[in-house]
Amino acid sequence: MPRKPKRKPPGSPARREPSPEPYPSHASPSPAQCLAVRDALLSFHGFPEEFAPFRVLRLGRSPEDDSGDAPSTRPTVLDGLVTTLLSQNTTDAISRRAFASLKAAFPSWDQVVDEEGTRLEDAIRCGGLASTKAARIRAMLRGVRERRGKICLEYLRELSVDEVKSELSQFKGIGPKTVACVLMFYLQKDDFPVDTHVLRITKAMGWVPATASREKAYIHLNRKIPDDLKFDLNCLFVTHGKLCQLCTKKMGSEKSKDSNAVCPLASHCCTEAKLQQ
Repeated sequence: MPRKPKRKPPGSPARREPSPEPYPSHASPSPAQCLAVRDALLSFHGFPEEFAPFRVLRLGRSPEDDSGDAPSTRPTVLDGLVTTLLSQNTTDAISRRAFASLKAAFPSWDQVVDEEGTRLEDAIRCGGLASTKAARIRAMLRGVRERRGKICLEYLRELSVDEVKSELSQFKGIGPKTVACVLMFYLQKDDFPVDTHVLRITKAMGWVPATASREKAYIHLNRKIPDDLKFDLNCLFVTHGKLCQLCTKKMGSEKSKDSNAVCPLASHCCTEAKLQQ
């Protein structure tokens, strides 16, 4: 009877050198600016309900301790990563539907890896880009199983932010924004993802240069924003970017005459002139 090959033990995460500050002469935002903007948005919107369950987890309480829309159990890191991958280029509501469809079709992650047909694509088709997302999800799951012996990412909870980035960035299709979302929402780490809304608003307020790329903005903002404000600010920026006419791309004829007056960021240089830079 042939002997099974010995599986190599997982190695320690490679040490990542910190990225250099892309804008060393750009002073904003200061801690005081971050606090003022967080308070202004919180007073205007309240804390967004869609992010409330994650806030409960960050406060160190079990989701069962709070009523409302909190999940019945804490989501696993792997569930969070797959959900985030499915959210690329679509809305949160649609990505959640795609994830629910995936879980209904495949009770275990091993079944996703071992299935050779198109059932995975079919299950997540409602989320768009089904072929690309299916390939990335399956490759990631296979890679985790080969390296760890089982498909589970709970060990990431014990790693530092830089170590988590090293681990997850090894997989194709998992970029800085996806990793940052997993860190902030599913690992309760202090990180600040930069999506379209965050980039547009922080440019408008002068927190990053008008020519900043998403990658450089991510590095700069994570160094400038105090850790204890990152989660609230990020959730509030995303919500505000979706709701405020002035802070969206849909300007011109759709912009109301008094939108500048009702925007809570108006006094923080969130003006049409800067948004159009």
